[in-house]
Amino acid sequence: MNTDQRSDQRNKSDGQDAPRSDAAGGANDVEALASVTAVLQMIELLAASSRPLALTAIARTLGLSKARAWRNLHSLVVHGYARQDSETDRYEIGSKLMMLGESVRERFGIVGAARLELAALRDATGHAASLSALVGGVLTVLDMVQGRTIIEFGVRPGSHLPLHCSAHGHVALAFGPPGLIDTLLGAPLEAWTAHTIIDPAQLRRRVAMVRRQGWATADGQVLIGVNTLAAPVRDHRGEFAGAVAVVGASQFIHSRPSESLITQVTDAAVRISRRLGWGGAPT
Repeated sequence: MNTDQRSDQRNKSDGQDAPRSDAAGGANDVEALASVTAVLQMIELLAASSRPLALTAIARTLGLSKARAWRNLHSLVVHGYARQDSETDRYEIGSKLMMLGESVRERFGIVGAARLELAALRDATGHAASLSALVGGVLTVLDMVQGRTIIEFGVRPGSHLPLHCSAHGHVALAFGPPGLIDTLLGAPLEAWTAHTIIDPAQLRRRVAMVRRQGWATADGQVLIGVNTLAAPVRDHRGEFAGAVAVVGASQFIHSRPSESLITQVTDAAVRISRRLGWGGAPT
């Protein structure tokens, strides 16, 4: 029996972190809030990990006792939000959380409208295809289809993208809510690479160009050697709903992409927009 297994056995019977019956109501409220926070942090930790985690590692990372960590994990396992490997006793994210995440994604109408187009765009170009939208004012990846290249490019759905140095972001600045760029420029711009645009005047010129041409690239601005080609998606009012893009190595997606690739991406954006009810000229 390993250390975590022995700890699990002890934790099942100990009462180290049990609430005191004589605790004041305010103290109980604080304890309950701390427990909720710990559970949420635990879910985030499991979701971000590429492999199952041991109880000891989870407790240490979150600053919890093993007893409290075990109880929280046990509750997550019981309700399907986490699973424990029967051989290693390590923990990973559960299928229920995946199902809930998928249900939430479907609430964004653009995801359902774009899913087939993303796959078709990937099949036509060989590149990874992604979809983004402004969610609560934050540029967020909503969906991603991996490409057919040896090296995988892309980010996970739910990831946030920088507005000032991503092709998705430049499209959002060009076609999104008025004043978005002014809000962005209210703080210094972070230089992700030597190619990142951090000069406000230069960014405004780039955004104006994107608005004129109807698409954007951001070669090496987030990661050296990687480029993205993005185009805007519009809703039934003709307003900005998000952006669709392909991402890949700069040697295949140039700073000035081929006309055929531009057409493939912009046509996909138009088809998604049609699925959302857009039927007129861009606003």
